[in-house]
Amino acid sequence: MLQNGSLFEKIKKYSDFTEKFMKKHVDALYENEDFAYAREAVKPLFDSFSYSLFAGGKRLRPFLVYEFCALCGASPESAVSYASAIEMTHTFSLIHDDLPCMDNDDMRRGKPTNHKVFGEDVALLAGDALFLYAPVIALDNGFDAERNLKAVRILSESAGVTGMIAGQQIDMWTESNAADKKTLTLLQKKKTGALFECACLLGCIAAGKYENTPEQSAAKSFAKHAGLAFQITDDVLDVCGDSKELGKNVGSDEANGKTTFVSLLGIEGAKVLAEEETELAKAALMAFSNAGKDVSSLYELSDYIINRKN
Repeated sequence: MLQNGSLFEKIKKYSDFTEKFMKKHVDALYENEDFAYAREAVKPLFDSFSYSLFAGGKRLRPFLVYEFCALCGASPESAVSYASAIEMTHTFSLIHDDLPCMDNDDMRRGKPTNHKVFGEDVALLAGDALFLYAPVIALDNGFDAERNLKAVRILSESAGVTGMIAGQQIDMWTESNAADKKTLTLLQKKKTGALFECACLLGCIAAGKYENTPEQSAAKSFAKHAGLAFQITDDVLDVCGDSKELGKNVGSDEANGKTTFVSLLGIEGAKVLAEEETELAKAALMAFSNAGKDVSSLYELSDYIINRKN
């Protein structure tokens, strides 16, 4: 079973399992007979699509899908299509976030950003393609239509105009407007927290736990606080981190004039808030631990989020 082993062993197993599933689908793109006479014409798009999807990364969102699926009593392997779909959605957001019209970053995960390798036009299309292919890959399972409909809907809503994309808009707005703590918290809730919550809920849905269940309530609460801790730590790392360890340039928030938790609260104040949110995330898991479920990996993950170097 995938859930055996230490935290990082488990993350690696989950990541390998997810990548194998995604690679099957990506290989099928290259073999699609529709392009038999124009493979070279479409190959840059497929290469760009693959470049970012398999560029490494922590795969935390798939990890959350599998963990909450297991906590809800189902085999984590059954959630692989949902885990893969959210990783594709996350990857799309990174490609677009790095574009010159957004954060204009040169490095991501220790490699040149997608648009630096393939050009802005191809990178834009690759991001679009990942976003639109995610619901397709989400359906590659044996679940019933009701379960898949709930999953695809929450995936689209979490990433869309009232979710992650809205968060990106607020993020850009803060470059030229002063933001208070309430606005920054909303930014995080949408830009980062929305996909964290989506991942946790997809795990619940894969296990047949839908709306208005204790499992979903606990998952939402955990995601809210863990996601905020993650974003605050990102803000700290952008000031204090090492670009080699991070795999991307530091100081971009200040260079772009953004209000962050660090600029608002100071480094120590931001760290204290991240620690508080981590404890709240752990407390949200009591609904599972009180039912005899093993939440040790999510406890470890919560601590890792605020102590990580990348």
